Amino acid sequence: MNAAARQNPVFRFAPSPNGPLHLGHALSALLNADMARGAGGRLLLRMEDIDLTRCTPEFEISALGDLEWLGLDFEQPVRRQSEHFPLYRKALDRLTALGLTYPAFMTRGEVRAFVRSEEEAGRSWPRDPDGAPLYPPLDKALSASERRERLETADRHAIRLDMEKALSLLGKPLTFVETGSGKVETLAADPAAWGDVVLWRSDAPSSYHLSVTIDDAKQGVTHVVRGRDLFHATAVHRLLQTLLDLPEPVYHHHRLLTDAQGRKLSKSDGDTGLAELRAAGASPADIRAMVGL
Repeated sequence: MNAAARQNPVFRFAPSPNGPLHLGHALSALLNADMARGAGGRLLLRMEDIDLTRCTPEFEISALGDLEWLGLDFEQPVRRQSEHFPLYRKALDRLTALGLTYPAFMTRGEVRAFVRSEEEAGRSWPRDPDGAPLYPPLDKALSASERRERLETADRHAIRLDMEKALSLLGKPLTFVETGSGKVETLAADPAAWGDVVLWRSDAPSSYHLSVTIDDAKQGVTHVVRGRDLFHATAVHRLLQTLLDLPEPVYHHHRLLTDAQGRKLSKSDGDTGLAELRAAGASPADIRAMVGL
């Protein structure tokens, strides 16, 4: 564990305001607050609102009300990713200058069709830790003139990281420090498992991977406490930190709350929100008990 993490610990809770907060968010927020308090550290709040379609001021106001009701006190001001797109673009331009990005034009439907044709021909296709097929290499193989032509004619495109080239710049294997098991462990990071990840899309001027990595460094975050569902994404974040000469935080991936069927709680699935529990008479102490703290 680095000296900054020991001497000046900084924690952050970073929800996306695209729906009501639920018990899973409460667990993460409360755990961040408990760990920050125990370490004598700072606690920050960040709104990860790069999705300008689904994230709304109404959901942010609702989230702030829920967090205040839980008794959580975050440093001000709240950081909103939607206010920092130029910062993420600067990082993207740096990666592009290193020759590590390329424009990608295939739609999700085209990727599915390509993978289906490969598998029907008896060739297995790799998938990332979330189960999605890795992006095909067709766009990466385009010539400079072909790319220019596609950029002039395509309705929209993304910018992806050339994972093979990025990994070739590393002088040693990537690792990260993890404390989620209750002990300090140094674990191997395998960003190659994700293939050529998206860094920028036409409908969102950054990606989760890029913006969260830049924000954690910009805010001086030393301890990233988040759900186990993001454990494997840490490999991509460690790669970006290394390529962009950013500091490495300590990671703590906590247990996930699930429903009766073992499914992770989700805003998109309409799982019971904190506001609904609050309206039904639950107290902040009840919420702590419900999430096992």
